[in-house]
Amino acid sequence: MGEGFVIALTGGIGTGKTTVARILQELGLTVISADKVGHQLLRPGTAVYEEVKQAFGPEILDTEGRIDRRLLGQIVFGDPEKRQRLNDLTHPAIIARIKTEAQALKQAGQDVVVEVPLLFEAGLDTKKAMGFDEIWVVAASPAVQLARVQARDGLGTEEARRRIGAQLPLRTKIAQADVVIYNDGTETALKEEVKQILAARKGAHISPSGA
Repeated sequence: MGEGFVIALTGGIGTGKTTVARILQELGLTVISADKVGHQLLRPGTAVYEEVKQAFGPEILDTEGRIDRRLLGQIVFGDPEKRQRLNDLTHPAIIARIKTEAQALKQAGQDVVVEVPLLFEAGLDTKKAMGFDEIWVVAASPAVQLARVQARDGLGTEEARRRIGAQLPLRTKIAQADVVIYNDGTETALKEEVKQILAARKGAHISPSGA
């Protein structure tokens, strides 16, 4: 059995990254979610949990002693220094876990998609260092992206624009992508596009399990 293939999947908020990851999973790839890894590393008893609790104080804990991620997000979102502090505490562990899991799966012959919403913001776009074979970016037009963020999170126009603006511009991510998936239409159309792109990449590197 040959090695598998690792795709790093990213894009802007509201572009449909998670939907693309699910479609790729349905097509036989194994999904690693950076957000889920981050959730696991913030569970009580982990080293990251203790460091974050010490840095931000007991007020970020709920009644059962777990980190209230929504409250923590509110604290760091509007404060660049606190956000950087949180990133410094969590990113190294998240990166290490992703690299370990992705490489183990790849060596076992499985094809993998690593969903990393803030791939470029976190500096994880060095493919060789991370073990990624390709970077795929999911994009959408500004109007569609804004409408999705408002609908998904129940936000007003200005707050939705502020959250979009807190990330790197999509054009910056697109410029560094190996594959760009434009997602302005229906999920049916998106699935067909992803299937076609995946099939087209097979000749270069990919042999999806079950294909």
